[in-house]
Amino acid sequence: MADYERVLCVKNEVFVFKIPPRPSNRGYRAADWDLQNPQWTGRLRVVSRDKRLFIKLEEKSSGDLFAQCPVETYPSVAVESVMDSSRYFVLRLMDENGRTAFIGIGFSDRGDSFDLNVSLQDHFKQLKQEDELVKATKELESAPKLDLGFKEGQTIKINIGNKKSDRPKGKSSSGGGIGLIAPPPGSGSGGIKISPQGGAIAPQQQQSTVQPQNTQSNAGNLDLFNDFISPAPAPAPVQSTAASSSVAQAQLQSAGNDPWGDFTSAGSNSSSGNTDNDWIQF
Repeated sequence: MADYERVLCVKNEVFVFKIPPRPSNRGYRAADWDLQNPQWTGRLRVVSRDKRLFIKLEEKSSGDLFAQCPVETYPSVAVESVMDSSRYFVLRLMDENGRTAFIGIGFSDRGDSFDLNVSLQDHFKQLKQEDELVKATKELESAPKLDLGFKEGQTIKINIGNKKSDRPKGKSSSGGGIGLIAPPPGSGSGGIKISPQGGAIAPQQQQSTVQPQNTQSNAGNLDLFNDFISPAPAPAPVQSTAASSSVAQAQLQSAGNDPWGDFTSAGSNSSSGNTDNDWIQF
């Protein structure tokens, strides 16, 4: 089976020049060539077959092969860059009989010469990586293999238990809801309470027995809900139990002695205050 050919780079315009012999061991110079009169103009292709690489010079219209340069390594004597320009190279041509000849090639654009350099470098870099991979595979296969299997009569014990987590389970604080609302200030110790004897205790007397820290907490609650709960009005002062009972007994005694006292007192008050009243006195 013949090896397939892979195209790595194609440049549609390349110039071929006749070069003089190498003047010294330092290298070639493009200034010594007749750059205004190229010997041939055609197309350049870089192709690979298996591990071999070729630079082919072909006719533009027909695609016939003009010359080819086999490249074993790069950089090498097969492809040399000139000393005074990056657009010109010296190729070593070789025919089927093994005869060689050196010619100069050049490009009108520096990007074409850069692409030629990259394609040659990538090809030999890939070959180097493949060789290293094959070498590593052979070393792995030749290394002694580890026997990790169970020997005869050998057992293993696995303890699978429910491991308790050391982290305490707390209430989740990620919720965004509103917590419990504190009771209004009037519902606590500041409200009116009924004594066992039936009398009412004034809020001033009840609040006097409250400790300072409780008043501070009630004030904090009032400030927290200031926008939502309006302050409750202060309750009216209530007379003491002894004073209220004495007033009620005096009224009952006066009413028992004079059954018509309510009417006469109302008539006397109305006659003394307003003479034009329509009430009739009995």
